[in-house]
Amino acid sequence: MILLFPWAVQYADGLLVHAAAEAARNASVPVTVHMDHAQTPEMIRRAADLGGFDSIMVDMSHYEKAENLALTRELVGYCHARGIATEAEPGRIEGGEDGVADTADLEGLLTTPEESEEFVATGIDWLAPAFGNVHGEYGPRGIQLEYERLQRIHAQVGDRVRLVLHGADPFTPEIFAKCIECGVSKINLNKVLNNEYVRVQREKAGKVPLTALLEEATNEMQKAVERCMDMLKSTGRYPSA
Repeated sequence: MILLFPWAVQYADGLLVHAAAEAARNASVPVTVHMDHAQTPEMIRRAADLGGFDSIMVDMSHYEKAENLALTRELVGYCHARGIATEAEPGRIEGGEDGVADTADLEGLLTTPEESEEFVATGIDWLAPAFGNVHGEYGPRGIQLEYERLQRIHAQVGDRVRLVLHGADPFTPEIFAKCIECGVSKINLNKVLNNEYVRVQREKAGKVPLTALLEEATNEMQKAVERCMDMLKSTGRYPSA
């Protein structure tokens, strides 16, 4: 799955989205294009109407719960009418940069099995629960995940939706394995992949031709993707022809 942020729609009239969709269509294994963290109704409708996206994260988590649910239900219907799968985030997966330092601080924001049911009722296909995972930097106590909470959520709704893991960039192979054991089947990765691209740009910019710079940075990012696929045991899972 190729994850794009709303920026990809705003930049160059959405041409990046169509390039990603074309790459997905031509891949030798199934590949889909997903919009991550679309946070306004306008962006979600625009992305759904643009074409190219197979799924969209309807992220209304910055609204109060009642409005979050109402908007999510409306926008899920809009996307489904266009053949687009949807993801939603109950509660808020906060980051340390916003003053949430550890799990204790997150208690009021963590997802419950009951909330999961409410969001499944909106018609979503994927659920991104908050169980101690955060966007951005983790607080001074580091990673404090409530696996038992994740297990309870999966037991409650896992027969109807797939669970998604956000905020996973600093996780170890052991943490990933535990999250998968507890029911996660979609894992979003960002910095751990982008960092390799940025590193090459920083080291080589101005020293090699632009085309060579882009190729080398892309190759290093691809290697990072392959390392993550190996770690998550998704390499080679699709049957060969």
